[in-house]
Amino acid sequence: MKQIQGPGIFLAQFAGDEVPFNNLNDICEWAGGLGFKAIQVPTWDARIFDLEKAAESTEYCAEVQATAAKHGLAISELSTHLQGQLVAVHPAYDEMFDGFAPDKVKNNPSARQEWAVNQMMCAAKASANLGLNAHATFSGALLWQTVYPWPQRPAGLVEQGFAELAKRWLPILDAFDAAGVDVCYELHPGEDLHDGASFEMFLDATNNHCRANILYDPSHFVLQQLDYLAFIDIYHDRIKAFHVKDAEFNPSGRAGVYGGYQGWLDRPGRFRSLGDGQIDFSAIFSKLTQYGYDGWAVMEWECCIKHPLDGAAEGAIFIDKHIIRPTEKAFDDFAGVEKDHALNNKILGL
Repeated sequence: MKQIQGPGIFLAQFAGDEVPFNNLNDICEWAGGLGFKAIQVPTWDARIFDLEKAAESTEYCAEVQATAAKHGLAISELSTHLQGQLVAVHPAYDEMFDGFAPDKVKNNPSARQEWAVNQMMCAAKASANLGLNAHATFSGALLWQTVYPWPQRPAGLVEQGFAELAKRWLPILDAFDAAGVDVCYELHPGEDLHDGASFEMFLDATNNHCRANILYDPSHFVLQQLDYLAFIDIYHDRIKAFHVKDAEFNPSGRAGVYGGYQGWLDRPGRFRSLGDGQIDFSAIFSKLTQYGYDGWAVMEWECCIKHPLDGAAEGAIFIDKHIIRPTEKAFDDFAGVEKDHALNNKILGL
C-alpha cells in the first residue's frame, strides 16, 4: 500500500488583496506556518500565479517552486475550475459565468469558450513544466438546466449533450495526455459531471480517455445524498485528486436536497470546516489508502459558519491526523509458517 500525501491547502478561498494573501511568497509563508505541506494553486488569480507565463517558461516555474519550497511547501496541483467551467456554458448561464472571463471576451460566448480552451491548453503545459501529474478543474455544463426536467427531456438530448461535451474536451484531454498529466474533474452540482452516473456517460463519450479522471470531494456527495464511501469502491481507479471538505445534510419539513433557494446558512445541505460536519473521514482515508491512492489530501475551506483562518489552522491538524502510514506486514505474521506444498496438500486432504 501507498501513503496519502498531505496536508495540502487550496488557496482559492484565501487569496485576497490584504497581506499575507495577496502574493505567492506571503501566502506560502502563512500556509507553511500552519503546517501545510503543499498548495493547490488557482491559476486565474494573477496575484499568486501567471498561467500563461508558466506554460512558456520553465524558469518561471522553477521560481514558483522555489518560493513554495522556501516555506516547506510543494505544489500539489494547479486548478482551472473557473476556466474549465467556461469550456461548456449553456446560454441560460451566459451572464452569470461572464464574471469568470476577462473583459475582452465578455458578452461573446464563442470568444469566451476559445479563451477557456486556450487556458486549459496552457494549464497542461504549465503542469508539465512544474512536474505535476494531476490537475483540478470543472467540466462545465450544457445539460444542467434539465437535471430535474419538466417537461420531460426530449429523446436523445442527454446523449447529444455528452457528445458535444466530449467533443470540446477531447483535444484538451489529448493535450494533457501529451503532457503526462491527469485531468481531475471535481464532480459538483452545476456541472454535467456531478456524480458517478454522469461521469460514466462522459467516459463513454470520450472512449474511456485515460486522462479523464476524478477529483474526489465527499462534501458534494453528502449534499446529493450519494454514498460517498461506496463511490470510492466503484471509482477508485479514476480518483487522482482529493479535496478534504466537510459537510452536513439536515433535511426539514421545509427544504431538502434542492435547498429552497435559501442562503448557505439556512440550507439543509451546508459545507462545514473539517470535523464540524457529518463526513466519516476516517473511513475515507482508510478506503483511499486501501486502494493505493498516493496523491495529495488538500483542504478546501467553504464553511458557512466558522472563520476561514480558524478553519485553515484546524484543517492542517485534522488532515495530518487522518493520514495513515500503511502497514508493511500482516498483524498475524507472528503465527505464520513458511510455504510448504506438501503441508498444504496434507491440510487440504490431498
